Amino acid sequence: MGRLEVKIYPDPCLRIRTKPVEQFSRDIKQTLRSMADIMYVSRGIGLAATQVGLGLSVLVVDAGENLMNFVNPVILERSKKKSRMEEGCLSLPGITVNVTRAAEVEVRAQNEEGEFFIKKFDGLPATVIQHEVDHLHGKLIIDYLDPIRRFMAARKLAGSGRGGSGKTCEVVCNAGEGYNGGA
Repeated sequence: MGRLEVKIYPDPCLRIRTKPVEQFSRDIKQTLRSMADIMYVSRGIGLAATQVGLGLSVLVVDAGENLMNFVNPVILERSKKKSRMEEGCLSLPGITVNVTRAAEVEVRAQNEEGEFFIKKFDGLPATVIQHEVDHLHGKLIIDYLDPIRRFMAARKLAGSGRGGSGKTCEVVCNAGEGYNGGA
């Protein structure tokens, strides 16, 4: 696998559904480090593996509470209380969408060593985690728009000259044998 880079809509990588990580190795650690570096350089607060062309169920988040790595994240509970926030996305430059999400979530995931944890989040971290978990299922913030606004957003991106790379995704079903992390 070559150098990771953020995929820009309509790159087909953004629509893949990820596979769970089954084997933990130094490759996963390297992937998470590379993703965090890309997120920070891009001035983002979250990044999912699909956004760099990987089919792994991993994401990184830093919403002001230090870097958090999530491997195989699952949202166990969503509060009935809602929060509406204008969201942007590194893969949709220049596009923002008001999205209503649960104000609080409880997440089960694994760290880079494969150890499970369960943690509750609220406020901005809860929003960012939900946004990134959407990416792991091939869902984008423009999917929250009505069809006309979605068309206009896609048209805006097409006019920017920053559309998809035309390259195919490296869909990795697990991070074990045959996966070389970001080497």
